Amino acid sequence: MRSAWSDEDARAAIAQHVERNDVSASRCNEDIALRVYSSRLIGREPGLVLHGGGNTSVKTTLRDDLGDAVEVLCVKGSGWDLASIEPPGFPAIRLRELLRLRELDALSDEDMVNAARTRLLDASSPNPSVETLLHAFLPHKYVDHSHADAILAIVDQEREHAEALCRALFGELELAIVPYIMPGFALAKLAAERHDEHAKRRGRCHGLVLLQHGLFTFGATAREAYERHVAAVTRAEQHIATRHAAALRAPPSARPRTTGSRATPSFAPVVRGRLGGDFVLHLRRSPAIRDFVDDPALAQLSQRGPVTPDHVIRTKQRPMILDVPEGATLEARARAVDGALASYRAAYRSYFKDQVAAKGVTRRELDPDPRVLLIPGVGLAGVGANEQAARVAADLYEHTITVIRDAEAVGRYRALPDGDIFDMEYWSLEQAKLGRGSPRALEGRVVYISGAAGGIGLATARAFAARGAHLYLVDRDGERLAEAAARVGGPCEWAAVDLRDRAAVADSVEAAVRRFGGLDGLVSNAGTAPQGMIADCPPQVLEDSLAINLLAHQWLAQAATRVLAAQGRGGFLLFNASKAAFNPGAGFGPYAVAKAALVALMKQYALEGGALKIRSNAVNADRVRTNLLPPDFVAQRARARGLSPEAYFRSNLLAQEVTAEHVAEAFVHLALAPSTTGAVLTVDGGNIAAAPR
Repeated sequence: MRSAWSDEDARAAIAQHVERNDVSASRCNEDIALRVYSSRLIGREPGLVLHGGGNTSVKTTLRDDLGDAVEVLCVKGSGWDLASIEPPGFPAIRLRELLRLRELDALSDEDMVNAARTRLLDASSPNPSVETLLHAFLPHKYVDHSHADAILAIVDQEREHAEALCRALFGELELAIVPYIMPGFALAKLAAERHDEHAKRRGRCHGLVLLQHGLFTFGATAREAYERHVAAVTRAEQHIATRHAAALRAPPSARPRTTGSRATPSFAPVVRGRLGGDFVLHLRRSPAIRDFVDDPALAQLSQRGPVTPDHVIRTKQRPMILDVPEGATLEARARAVDGALASYRAAYRSYFKDQVAAKGVTRRELDPDPRVLLIPGVGLAGVGANEQAARVAADLYEHTITVIRDAEAVGRYRALPDGDIFDMEYWSLEQAKLGRGSPRALEGRVVYISGAAGGIGLATARAFAARGAHLYLVDRDGERLAEAAARVGGPCEWAAVDLRDRAAVADSVEAAVRRFGGLDGLVSNAGTAPQGMIADCPPQVLEDSLAINLLAHQWLAQAATRVLAAQGRGGFLLFNASKAAFNPGAGFGPYAVAKAALVALMKQYALEGGALKIRSNAVNADRVRTNLLPPDFVAQRARARGLSPEAYFRSNLLAQEVTAEHVAEAFVHLALAPSTTGAVLTVDGGNIAAAPR
């Protein structure tokens, strides 16, 4: 690992955060600006920290609300990520009062948190890191902490071997060794004691290597602390590389490995449907991942536990191995998934029961479902309540694979015992990192929307995204769709698809499954508005209308139903019908005929999908301003009724215009209506002639 420090960038950080900003000197100074800069250097290196991991601090002087200079510890606050942290991400805590806590014999977690919060310079600051006291008790200005992959490979060994490796690799770097104990007051005191012992014996101490945990380095300047961190990680990396090179020179292993690739995502909906909540799957495949999941030693390597206990709240204590038979039928895939999940859940419940009994504590059991799937012949999948959580789980385990391989190269990978993992998994301060706000109505649901580049489709995409849905958007106009997708917000994938192409439609639904692991609903919205008298309608006009206004909806519903059936937990099909299906207008025959057939298609899916709990409904909208109809058409229709174009859009019983957003809300309503199927919901301001009957 190379140092990314730049004096020029450091000066720019000072200018940005202190000199050029209208920020009171009592809240941000040069020390904090450099703390922000070097923290970002650490946070942007995936080999050091991932997804909010690690923490940093600086001891400096700020002014309180009375204008008095106060010695403070500015430490990373909860909810901030080192990769993008700003000065407010370092809450300032009165240091002298923190240091007095070291005199105590014990301090509960709750009292530790309270001790930090009650000593904040600004009560509106975020909660300081759970490792605040460890930073405070170390007598150094800048302190950096990470869970570097290379360091974990060295410290995730049997204790005697880990300590011997650390002494050999880090002795001349003046790093003290700290045995594992759970983060909190006791670890803060032990780390400070080991630091003091090393400094007394050697005359200096530049860092700490925490077994089964990670690395701390410190210094008088931000650069010194950071570059000591880089030096320690580099030393570990060099040793690992040497051991890998030696292994390559050894005779090749005769162990057989899985061959071929089960590239189909067909297992994903089966898994998703059997998990206990609304989960999203994020699939990963790379040569390193495939090498790991196809290794005959997968079961014994992967089931030893996480590389650091900090990961457990996002990955569970072990991944689930899912061996899906290649080319198997849906029933065979379902049996494989059911068997793997049943075994995993039973093992988790046994782990929970055993630990609660052994520790004599009362805890509320978390859900027993896996957060990481290892699939031989395929890859790995992260599982989460939303795509971000699924990606985090996948990222963490991808790095876990690296650590396990490296640890095996230098010895034998060893994780903490289940008792320590349980303590971390059920630690209230650790669970608080996940946040427990109320989920949005469609959180974790995956919805496919066609015709999403504008008008009703775009409004519908935004309405579903606002409720937490993950979206797969399609439209024929890829350029407009790309612009629209950028404005939707939330997890979103898009693809330019000609919905008249049945194979392309099926491929796009499969792509949605690959991206999110499954599907919960379809909003089949795309359409055109061809005009002409039906008696002399050219065949091509009618065929084109049927292709996009009827058959394209069938191809989509057919492909979506296959996924929903595989999941086995229901779902919804929503169709954009039209008042023309019930109240056709002269000169609109090609359109009205197709839309009337679409309503019949919706009812057929309601009839046949009911046994699978697949709900099928339609929205009947009218006179919505979209690009579907040319401006001269609106003007012509308005003149025929003796209205202005503006009055034309308000010509209904409620005398108010219907917007694309109104139609979008109707789609959301039907998506969330658990007992409604076979229905047509009118959104037209009131048009008795078009009322379904």
